[in-house]
Amino acid sequence: MTDLDVLLVDDEKEFVAALAERLAMRCLKTRIAFSGEEALELVRQKVPDVVVLDLKMPGMNGLDVLRLLKKSHPQVPVIMLTAHGSERDREAGRLLGAFDQLQKPVEIGALIRSMKEACGHRRTRPEADNGVPPRPVQ
Repeated sequence: MTDLDVLLVDDEKEFVAALAERLAMRCLKTRIAFSGEEALELVRQKVPDVVVLDLKMPGMNGLDVLRLLKKSHPQVPVIMLTAHGSERDREAGRLLGAFDQLQKPVEIGALIRSMKEACGHRRTRPEADNGVPPRPVQ
């Protein structure tokens, strides 16, 4: 999994920097975006293997980013992170094609397992590349 390209999107700079460092210690390549707009620009430059996306951000929130990302790159799995997500947010993420939703502060092992599953799911299910939503968010 060391060749996995992970895009981390979160407006909490200290949190996302610490998360990127923890993933790098596990030999994962990470890029960081601090806003939805920045994330979409980074995806335009190079499509990641998986996106880890904060739900609550100022300006363009995680659901807005998810919606736009799935329109332009439906094959890219997205894992939502939230500290305060509601059941309504969870359902909206699922309907928009989020692969998973994890609670902040995220346990690094759970995040890595979800990323592995998301990337394995994408590689073994060709229908995931044509916009068919992945498994329901838990």
